[in-house]
Amino acid sequence: MAKIRVSLALSIATLASGFLLAACENPNPSSSPTASSPASPTATTTSDTKGLKIGSLLPTTGDLASIGQQMVGSVPLLVDTVNACGGVNGEKVSLVQVDDQTDPKAGAAGMTKLATLDKVAGVVGSFASSVSTAAVSVAVPNKVMLISPGSTSPVFTDKAKKGDFKGFWARTAPPDTYQALALAQLARKKGFKRVSTVVINNDYGVGFEKAFVETFEKLGGTVVNKDKPVRYDPKAQTFDTEATAAFAGKPDAVLGVLYAETGSLFLKAAYQQGVTKGVQILLTDGVKSPTFPEQVGKASDGKYILSGAIGTVPGSSGKGLENFNKLWKEKKGGSPGEYAPQAWDAAALLVLAAQAAKENTGVGIAGKLREVAAGSGTPVSDICEGLKLLKEGKQINYQGASGDVDVDANGDVIGTYDVWTVGDDGKIKVIDKVSPK
Repeated sequence: MAKIRVSLALSIATLASGFLLAACENPNPSSSPTASSPASPTATTTSDTKGLKIGSLLPTTGDLASIGQQMVGSVPLLVDTVNACGGVNGEKVSLVQVDDQTDPKAGAAGMTKLATLDKVAGVVGSFASSVSTAAVSVAVPNKVMLISPGSTSPVFTDKAKKGDFKGFWARTAPPDTYQALALAQLARKKGFKRVSTVVINNDYGVGFEKAFVETFEKLGGTVVNKDKPVRYDPKAQTFDTEATAAFAGKPDAVLGVLYAETGSLFLKAAYQQGVTKGVQILLTDGVKSPTFPEQVGKASDGKYILSGAIGTVPGSSGKGLENFNKLWKEKKGGSPGEYAPQAWDAAALLVLAAQAAKENTGVGIAGKLREVAAGSGTPVSDICEGLKLLKEGKQINYQGASGDVDVDANGDVIGTYDVWTVGDDGKIKVIDKVSPK
């Protein structure tokens, strides 16, 4: 099925290439999306043709599906909420959803479709940094505002500083320069002096690795395999060699910057080799999902292999979090998963900026994004209250569910991090918070 989806997405991209010149103009709100079958990577939630049209580009399949499926419900929930209180610029908001399959090629194809065929003004996505790298290269020339709820690679900050994105990029999760600092501080606090690393070989993994090594060394620690980093192919299926290399040199701890599907195979291989005994496993946001310990499996004593592992993940502590959690429980039941608040905030910024601009275009959204996110206006955490004030000609400062989302000139925000661990029963629980300093 995945191959069918990729083929379809690439066919769409080929078809859409003929529309690229037209797509460089402001998005045309008269274009009507068409609902897709379940087998398609695209699904249309609403189909209003007059108002603001946005898209989502998130992974419901592929290596990050276990986390993507937790966050994907936030965007239609936001759209439904906005439409219930009057919409944007006098019309209802339309949403087109695309599964990026945790694959840069599928993500680029999906972004091309959203920009050139659906003619959206803004997109929430993607989650994987490698997919966002592919997507933003399509979004910028087509003047579509792309706001990621979870692409944390420091590479985006560097490119933004160079002006590569022309204001059409932002994110509601902080870059890994902050998470690496938080994790390095946590490792030193727990007394780890010698740490080795293993990372997925993409923007997320390599960017995190470099930031962690630099910070951990500044704090007096030693990275055992600094000169021979272990970076695995995102499409790898066997990890015996990588497991041996990552745990060589008797480190106190091994930092794994992984994705869930491939990361589970790596950790299982390391356990089966017997190299994990007595070594602390450090993990990051890329694998924090309720199903991950089960994916890795159990040890011979019946405990989960990941029992005792610790990690970090961008936390959510915004003024709007309580109301977001209540709304989620009311509409969907249970509690929202990882990055769901960040996805809600990304969609909220798109609609608020469009209302502030009084136009349903990517150019309008990009021009007003920082004003509604980090301006000097009235602080608001309720999306409907924010829209009401903007319609009255007033300025706002949106305080989100994930945090204050004070987007800076590079499209970045600063956040706090939850420290989580895995119990003997395989349950993940948050045990602390850490703020990078």
